[in-house]
Parts: sequence; structure tokens; C-alpha cells
Amino acid sequence: MGPLAGLKVVELVGLAPAPFAATVLADYGADVVRVDRVRPGFDVPVFPRDPLSRSRRWIGVDTKSPEGRDIVLRLVEEADVLVEGYRPGVTERLGLGPDDCLSRNPRLVYGRITGWGQDGPLAQTAGHDINYISVSGALEPIGRAGERPVPPLNLLGDFGGGGMLLAMGVMAALVERSVSGRGQVVDASMVEGSALLTAGMHGLRNLGLWGRGRGANMLDGGAPFYDTYETADGRYVAVGAIEERFWTALLRVLEIDPATVEGRLDPEQWTRVRAVLAEVIRTRTRDEWASRAEGTDACLTPVLDPSEAPSHPHNVARGTFVTLDGDPQPAPAPRFSRTVPAEPTAPVEPRSSTSEVLTGLGYKQSDIDRLRTDGVVA
Repeated sequence: MGPLAGLKVVELVGLAPAPFAATVLADYGADVVRVDRVRPGFDVPVFPRDPLSRSRRWIGVDTKSPEGRDIVLRLVEEADVLVEGYRPGVTERLGLGPDDCLSRNPRLVYGRITGWGQDGPLAQTAGHDINYISVSGALEPIGRAGERPVPPLNLLGDFGGGGMLLAMGVMAALVERSVSGRGQVVDASMVEGSALLTAGMHGLRNLGLWGRGRGANMLDGGAPFYDTYETADGRYVAVGAIEERFWTALLRVLEIDPATVEGRLDPEQWTRVRAVLAEVIRTRTRDEWASRAEGTDACLTPVLDPSEAPSHPHNVARGTFVTLDGDPQPAPAPRFSRTVPAEPTAPVEPRSSTSEVLTGLGYKQSDIDRLRTDGVVA
């Protein structure tokens, strides 16, 4: 089930972006086999019930051994896609680089994700999401005026600009393969991906509509009509009443006289207008404001924490979250009208599918027992 049903993916175990890309492919129906190390290191922690491990089989292989490498290459021979997130040169040294894999399977789409890219002055240096988005220009604009930049979790580099764009690149290469019959390498970089996510901001800058400094522009919390406000119970609501008709609806919900907040589009008036809104919003609780705004175009919504989001009525109605092994987690997205993906399956125990996968590759049980004894598989 799902638009990628029948697609075979090999995932070399790694951190956030590559597993997220593999999860997206698995959510769409692909058969994903995760290849883990026989003896996992602390640099790739395993989390019980991790959503980034759902809907796939999981095997343990010593990829540094000749027999272990051969197992992976036999998987590659039958695969459509390989996904890896190691530093440049690591898979090449393992004998599992693009040339090794494409020589065994010329139709393979080899998807790789790094922070800096496969080459360039920083390619071989360590980093994390915060480093990549700092260089791409995505981090500096985020935060309050006069304060330091605020990391937006690791959403921009690892997930949005990393894993999501890697998955999109893989699917684009699969479309091209349907015409040419040939695979290729998809080189995704979190610097480049997070830079791409700032395209809209660059458009505003080019028009002279952005550039007043951090936290002082229309979409970065600088404008009073696009910000969060504290409520009477110490929680928050989000206000996004940019257009005039939505601003009018907001003032109606807040019972604010429009004359007291004139000049809302003038940045010189933003401090004064924000003070009026803040004073009013502090008079009621978050949920009281949410109830008053419900069914209107006021663009006022409650700021929910992650534990609250699954039970919000809209998310319940849309099935935005699913429950696996008693734990809520985001459902696959987007939706498909005809090739509807199956509900995700709960993560399996690490390396628990090794025998099943090896049997599918044609290994006899006696071979599997020997490989296990020799430490080639786990």
C-alpha cells in the first residue's frame, strides 16, 4: 500500500536526517531495511519506540568485514534506493560508496546526506544542525530583537533542509530513472537545504521588505499582528492576522477598538500596538481565547505543547497523529487519494530482522549461524 509500494530501500544507520528520509519513504509504502553495526557505537544512539525507526526491518552487519560488505552489496543488488548519512569518504572506505554500489546495480538511486556537502573547505569537519544553519544564513534571523539567535530545535537543518529534501531528491531521481533506466547519486547538504528554505526571506530582502534586524520584521515576531502573546494562565496564543480582513476579525474577538491600534503597518507604531494587544490578551486564559476565536478568521490559535497536540480536535479529526505501542507520533504526510499508505508499524527491536533478511537473500540457516558465530552479523 502507498505510492512507493514495491520500492526497496537500504538504509545505512545514522543520525536524524538520513533516518528521517528513510522514514518518509517507508511511510509512503517502501520496504526499508536498516543496516546497523554489529556493535553500535555511542555516536548512533538507539531510542526505544523512536518514530524514526518505524515501518522497517533492521539487521546488524559488520560492514568492515569482507563478508559483511558482501551482505550489504547483495541487498543493494535487489534495491532501488540506498540512503546514507556518513561523512564524505566513509562509505567509499567501506567499499560501499557510489561506484561500488552502482557497479553492482546501475539502476540504484544512491542518496547521501551530509552537513556541509561532499566537498568544499568544511566538508571533512564536524558539525550539527546549529552549525549548518548558521552558515546558510537561516539561524541569524531567528530570535527576539536585541537578543541572540535562537536555535529552532533541529528542524531546519536535520529535518526540513536535510532529510526531507533528501527524500524529495531520491524521488525525483526515481522519476528520471523511469525514463532513462539509470540510477544516480543524490548529494544532499544541510547547508544548501536550509539555505533553500530561506528563499522567501531572500525575496522579501530583495524587495526591501526585510532588513530591520533580527526580530524586527513582519514574519520574525517584530510585527504585532504576527507574534505570540502570554495569556492569563501563563500559556500562549499565536496571532497571525496579517491581512486587513483578518486583523479586523482579530480585533473583534479581542474586543479592541480599531482606533486604539491604528498604524499597525507602520513599524514605528509596532511597540505601541503590541502593548495594547498584550494587555488585552493577558485578561483571559489560552483556552478561553481559543474558544472565542474558534470559527472566525481571527488567525488566533492556542500554542500547544507536543503532548497536547495529538488531542486537539482538529488533529483528532484529521488523524494528524497515530498511536503505536501506546505512544502518539506524527502520522505520514501528505495524503494520497488513491494509493493510501498503510498505518505505520511500530519500531522493531534493533537488529531483530537479521535472519529474516538474510534468508530472503538466499542464505541458508547454517550460513547464518556461522556468520553470527564469526561476528559478521547480529
